[in-house]
Amino acid sequence: MTAITKESFAGKSVLITGGMGFIGANLANRLVDLGAKVTIMDAMIPDYGGNEFNLYPIQDRVRINYCDIRDENAVVYLVKNQDYVFHLAGQVCHLMSLSNPFPDIEINITGTAILMEALRKHNKDAVVVYTGTRGQYGPSVSLPVNEEAPTNPKGIYEISNLSAEKIIKVYNDVHGIRSVLLRLSNIYGPRSQMKHSRFGVCNWFVRVALDDDTIKVFGDGGILRDFLYVDDCVDAILRSAVTPEAYGEIFNVGSDIPVSFMELVTTIIKVAGQGKWEYAEFSPERKAQEPGDFYSDVSKIARIVGWSPSTSLEEGLAKTIEYYRKYREQYWTRSGEPVASGKN
Repeated sequence: MTAITKESFAGKSVLITGGMGFIGANLANRLVDLGAKVTIMDAMIPDYGGNEFNLYPIQDRVRINYCDIRDENAVVYLVKNQDYVFHLAGQVCHLMSLSNPFPDIEINITGTAILMEALRKHNKDAVVVYTGTRGQYGPSVSLPVNEEAPTNPKGIYEISNLSAEKIIKVYNDVHGIRSVLLRLSNIYGPRSQMKHSRFGVCNWFVRVALDDDTIKVFGDGGILRDFLYVDDCVDAILRSAVTPEAYGEIFNVGSDIPVSFMELVTTIIKVAGQGKWEYAEFSPERKAQEPGDFYSDVSKIARIVGWSPSTSLEEGLAKTIEYYRKYREQYWTRSGEPVASGKN
């Protein structure tokens, strides 16, 4: 079990694909603080969550390359001499995949194959950490869901994530590229996109509350999920990267405390001190994708990596709300251009 210290990443070369997005940017900020030499790769596709302000506190201490994971020449160039590759680039909206499956196939599957093939040819010694989704399981057969549960995803987005995971697993097993495969569950916190509700349900509810508007609670509000604060997620990613026993393994990264949507919404309103809620019917698109209750069994990553979540829902929401109140203009507007100074 490996603790994360300055020595873990100090002086190490690190590539983060999708590094201007929600989780990637939080990871980048943490790695810079740990003394890593960080390279960011991001295509900045509109509405996918990339935001230059996410890197504002470290903008002079990272190398940024604006390119697409599907650009083979760029990927080959960027993977050379990296000690760690954190693969977070992807099409991230499950609703979009219902109407147009090709970005999922091209970005999540083809892009992952391009990345792994570049590593096979040019940097087999790098450690890869991939962040997939709990949606890869589909409807839960039993709760909590462990890594041995069947994978029956309900959409192209989830299928593409599972395919990417399997591609990376092949490169780990056959080509010896040490890789860790994570299935993330409902991450929330600072630096997420806040312009639309197509992904990031917890953060979207935070936005609605901060607008003092009405949060729509679908169904009876009783559906259970596990919500994980982004700092805990970043800690899981980093610990996995430096734990040799984790290489080749699949881990759930979520909270071991299930929360109903009603409890989530009432907690957000309580912490924010504003906002309202009302019941609403599922849209046909959301109903088609809704898997029912889901919460993760995180005992495997606790046993092998030594990670477990440490931030309570109220604590995480308080930090999230504080961040967006301070930097509201950077996430509510459409430009994403910095309009205020200050570092968190």
